Amino acid sequence: MATVSGDAPTDAVVARLSLLDRFLPVWIGAAMAFGIALGKAVPDLDDALDEVKIDTVSLPIAIGLLAMMYPVLAKVKYRAIGSVLDRRSLVTSLTLNWVVGPALMFTLAWLLLPDLPEYRTGLIIVGLARCIAMVLIWNDLACGSRELAAVLVALNSLFQIVAYSLLGYFYLELLPGWLGLDSEGIDVTIWEITKSVLIFLGIPLVSGFLTRLIGERRKGTQWYEERFLPRIGPIALYGLLFTIVVLFAFQGDRIIDAPWDVARIAIPLVIYFAIMWAGSFAVGLRMNLNYERNTSIAFTAAGNNFELAIAVAIGVFGVSSGQALAGVVGPLIEVPVLVGLVYVALWARHRYYPSDAA
Repeated sequence: MATVSGDAPTDAVVARLSLLDRFLPVWIGAAMAFGIALGKAVPDLDDALDEVKIDTVSLPIAIGLLAMMYPVLAKVKYRAIGSVLDRRSLVTSLTLNWVVGPALMFTLAWLLLPDLPEYRTGLIIVGLARCIAMVLIWNDLACGSRELAAVLVALNSLFQIVAYSLLGYFYLELLPGWLGLDSEGIDVTIWEITKSVLIFLGIPLVSGFLTRLIGERRKGTQWYEERFLPRIGPIALYGLLFTIVVLFAFQGDRIIDAPWDVARIAIPLVIYFAIMWAGSFAVGLRMNLNYERNTSIAFTAAGNNFELAIAVAIGVFGVSSGQALAGVVGPLIEVPVLVGLVYVALWARHRYYPSDAA
């Protein structure tokens, strides 16, 4: 486990990121700008992309979405499930991820975007997509438990296949009706969400599992971890950037005409990440969890699987929808906020776990 000492320079954490990860907000911003310019230059782009589809998603976009998910799921250590997970950590993580997180995002979305139903729905979709991707990076930078983080990622991957569709229908359709909220623009069925989850999570999940199984058997774990995974890792970023370019090619006019809408999407996201991380870490302190386990649970609870959220938003509502735009704003906000929370975690380590930080 890499460590960062208390008197480390302020850029120590960021310096340990790869070049691609370190400047992810820059790449995302550049992809957004390029997408807007492309949409202006090629006004018939949407017709061309819709020539061939997978379900309701055009083939090029579907390829980009699958490319985002596959490398992440190929990194998961599926065999580790059960070997490092104690009951307290399991119950705490599942509660934070699948009860507290979605409920908090639902609340923030309705409180802060009451007049923007498409963006509100997009944020709720983000809140339902529990983190299975970059949490491994943030956890490692904050010196959390790699083994526990890997197991929680695996559990979230499997749990999303079963739970995402049901929770999506509950928060997007049933709960607003029960609370007497105006659910206009949130007409969605369980099957619509299920199809997107099965395609854009199920396919890469099976592919990632088989890749690890076959790769380790033929070449060994060391080769798989040190040679193969670094080669396929950047594919996730390329898939994300490609998808963002296409999304913003469709969304360019809306963004230019209403930039304040993008800012309003960002506000509940920042609040959400801060509350989820701080609340989760505080719960871990009350439970007397050690620093490594507490940090892993906190980052897993705070992060979101924006790849799946984007896929579901596109699959259910369309590439030019406000829901898709809200989904793609997610990683733009999540990356710098969670990098900041890495510093907070390292400070909290010295404040609340002085023996671990020594």
